[in-house]
Amino acid sequence: MIFSENPNPPKSEFQKLIHNMDDLLNKDALSREDYYVTRNGRLLEEDVYSAVCQCARGTEFENTIYLVSGASFPDIVINKFYGIEVKSTGKNHWTSIGSSILESTRNESVERIYLTFGKLGRPVKFLSRPYEECLSGIAVTHYPRYQIDMRLRRGETIFDKIGIPYDSLRLMENPIAPVSKYYKSKLKNGESLWWTANENESVPPTVKLWTALSASEKESLVIQGYAFFPELFSDSSKKYNRYALWLVVRNGVVNTNIRDGFSAGGKINLTVNEETSTVSATLGRVCKYKDEIKKVINSTDEEVLEEHWGEQISADRIKQWCRLVVGQFKNTWEYEQVKKFLNQYFN
Repeated sequence: MIFSENPNPPKSEFQKLIHNMDDLLNKDALSREDYYVTRNGRLLEEDVYSAVCQCARGTEFENTIYLVSGASFPDIVINKFYGIEVKSTGKNHWTSIGSSILESTRNESVERIYLTFGKLGRPVKFLSRPYEECLSGIAVTHYPRYQIDMRLRRGETIFDKIGIPYDSLRLMENPIAPVSKYYKSKLKNGESLWWTANENESVPPTVKLWTALSASEKESLVIQGYAFFPELFSDSSKKYNRYALWLVVRNGVVNTNIRDGFSAGGKINLTVNEETSTVSATLGRVCKYKDEIKKVINSTDEEVLEEHWGEQISADRIKQWCRLVVGQFKNTWEYEQVKKFLNQYFN
């Protein structure tokens, strides 16, 4: 594709071009509403392209406008430096789902983009705004995408919320990370993001029941549960909540009877350094999986572990884990005994 050699008409001239294009489209919609209500997203791109070319006659933009076919971003490139992204809805509102946060198909030469939105539900109307001024939040399909709100007020964009300008975010190596951090900060008890910004984590494409897993798969998830969620050792009625969410969100596993994997009544005797201690059967199973738990803790990405443990990760992760587990017994008669036992057994 060949673009114009004239790269820099003033921004004010581009804004005037967009304003004239909106006027032309809205006047045409008044006389041809039946035509526009039948247009889909791809066909509307052609309508917008035709309108902006018509408005560019006699200006610096004439003969510099290209409709980019395929999945390129933005849909229309103007004088190499500017662009128009076309979105629409068949309903009578001004909201929709936009393009990917990653902008992996963005034309690298385009610096300023306007969003032209066609509200194709009667009455048909068109409105254009700077792209970054009408992105209200994030929706996730198979990847995070912007939410469009053409009536969004100043100061209410997703970029205002996360405190990072659009042009700074789009140039980041991992633009999803600060967005994910923002949404995580808004989570309530019992909530979790089902999508991840961490390249060391993945989200499963399918969901399965716990009963469909093999014995080794179940054992692996139990071991990770012990490593990631110290509250599993507590007597809280909510101690399985975070683990249950993690099973679904990060592993695609639904367990309707989580208690069975962790609960076992009674006490058992364990000998460490020739000293015998009476501990709960739960701690007994932890000792059985000692090497596997250590391996999970030491091999997990620090950011992931911080999210699970709720604190910064120290140089000695195993010692830190023992402290977190012992903390679950703080107000019980077992506190000193468990503290002594874990420090002996895991260190």
